Amino acid sequence: MSKSSVTGMEVTRTAPTGIRTGLPWPSLVVLGGATFVMVTGEMLPTAVLPQMSADLGVTQARTGLLVSLWAATVVLTTFPLVRLTRRWDRRGVVAAALVVFAAASAITAVAPTHEVAVAGRLLGAAVCGLLWATVNAHTADIVASRHLGTAVSVVLGGATLGTVVGVPLASVIARGWDWRVAFGALALLGVVAAVLVRMVVATTAASAVGPTSPAGAAGPEDAAAVPAPGQLRPVLLVAGLVGLALVGHFAAFTFVTRLVADAAAELPGGVSGALFAFGAASAVGLVLVGRVGDWRTAEVLVAATALVAVSLLALTVVGGRPVAGLLVLVVWGLTTGTIPPLAQTLMMRVAGSEHRSTAGSVIPVVFNGGIAVGAALGSVVVDRAGAGALPVPAALVVVAAAVGLVLATRPRADEPADVRPGALEAVPPSCLRA
Repeated sequence: MSKSSVTGMEVTRTAPTGIRTGLPWPSLVVLGGATFVMVTGEMLPTAVLPQMSADLGVTQARTGLLVSLWAATVVLTTFPLVRLTRRWDRRGVVAAALVVFAAASAITAVAPTHEVAVAGRLLGAAVCGLLWATVNAHTADIVASRHLGTAVSVVLGGATLGTVVGVPLASVIARGWDWRVAFGALALLGVVAAVLVRMVVATTAASAVGPTSPAGAAGPEDAAAVPAPGQLRPVLLVAGLVGLALVGHFAAFTFVTRLVADAAAELPGGVSGALFAFGAASAVGLVLVGRVGDWRTAEVLVAATALVAVSLLALTVVGGRPVAGLLVLVVWGLTTGTIPPLAQTLMMRVAGSEHRSTAGSVIPVVFNGGIAVGAALGSVVVDRAGAGALPVPAALVVVAAAVGLVLATRPRADEPADVRPGALEAVPPSCLRA
């Protein structure tokens, strides 16, 4: 691979036209609502597993496979659907895909058999990858690049709420009423989200370009940060390394209840309380990305990945100590909560407008692939050596990813040093080598 700079491509110049420095909050909140619907829909079978299995007359293991089928379908369908819709208005694609997502949820809600429920889930998964790819790209379209980290954290905040609020709420609905009500409510939310996307979300031109400054009067509010042309190879390398880190993380996280069982026994709420602490820490990590994601994105991503490896290794010495176990879970959750938005921010910046659709497609494929491969490899280790043997190999995989990210973002001697302070992000000059 030829030399391709990750952050060197973000050197900026002052342009005669200004880009608004403010964020399009209504648009970002609505897109965050769309990610809330997507993540809630993805994980919904896990929340209603007993009720759904009993009603459809299948085992819980068979119902649980709906989540795996979902991830596999996202991986297989995202690129073809993005290519098919690449010339369409992204806002229209998001709205239309949400309608299809709602229809898929409705099919599942009224499914008379397990096979019909599977068909509904596969339809929802097919458009979910398209939704993620298009939302990722449109988020980058409607904000100035120097604010992309903050924008990504807002949009992905909806996904976090889907895990922390949406899935538990669906479980309550399934226990109190019926699992079909949960899927019906999701269908309704999908329609509402589609309408709001069409009515509220800004187009690229409306939100990306502001009033032209008077000639020669480019002040702090008017100076545009125009990125250098984007490149695709660095995006793919960063995606591969982040995917590797997610493989290590999900290999361990799939069996987190067994890994922390002894330590969690003495904590309030037991394992459930420990998992809540992990989820809360992940949410805090996402908030922190909103603070630092527009600053040294690459450096923070490397540090977060390294801390995930340290957390995994620390699981081997926690034993039955509740305070130590809680501390490790908080650090682990905090750092893993930052990796997806940091990676997405860096990839979308490096891609530029030229490769934004492709970069947006890579993100859901890599993340879902990391979940599937990590869970599978973790199962192999646990079956052969037990859960206690899992943290070390999982940590080594994450270490390999962290080392790769260090090499991919190391300074290059011939990189220009006159990057305008405050423009885009102050990530140190870096390169990607073959």
